[in-house]
Amino acid sequence: MAVKNGAQFVREQIDSILPQLGAADELIISDDHSDDLTTDIVMSYMDPRIKLCFNSGSGIVSNFENCLSACKGEFIFLCDQDDVWHPHKIESMLEHLKKHDLVVSDCILIGQQLESTGSSFFELNRSGRGFVRNLMRNSYMGCCMAFNRKVLQKALPFPDKIPMHDLWIGLIGELYFNVVFIPDQLVYHRRHHSNASATSEPSPYSFFQKLGFRYKLVKDLIQLSYA
Repeated sequence: MAVKNGAQFVREQIDSILPQLGAADELIISDDHSDDLTTDIVMSYMDPRIKLCFNSGSGIVSNFENCLSACKGEFIFLCDQDDVWHPHKIESMLEHLKKHDLVVSDCILIGQQLESTGSSFFELNRSGRGFVRNLMRNSYMGCCMAFNRKVLQKALPFPDKIPMHDLWIGLIGELYFNVVFIPDQLVYHRRHHSNASATSEPSPYSFFQKLGFRYKLVKDLIQLSYA
């Protein structure tokens, strides 16, 4: 979980995760220079499964890279600070990870007070597999993704200035691994004015900026294939 100034919602998210973890599991939380009570809330749990680390204040992609670099487990679930997990999220996705390297679930879009908008991300985004399809319109929303350690090792370190970590990991999955999209809605994905990403919202970038992002991603993927 990458966090920054998440005090308003982070407790609710942690409370939805901890009951699903076993004694040997870990919840890695990387804080990117929060100036609210986020880290105080995290440390108040005094749960040995929670590992708090700190990023340099250089943004969400760097913060997730810092978090992922600290992971020791065989299976990794990406997590946002302001969502709520379905009670059977881990159990359901682990079943699919027996046969696949990377799993993407659907999610329910909700408002600030957990009110449902009745929207499925898959339906709104027309999500699904395919390298070119996802290069043009990203289906890989981080909070809905889980993958094994082989994917993590291929994806790290992140190239410099990639637009988002989840798209990079997803494209790695498309090129090198076995990916599956499942229709189960296993995350209540909260949309509010402070979201770090613009999921389901119009992109703030111009056509030429988006074209530049995609050009760089392809270039980075080609360089990775020769590494």
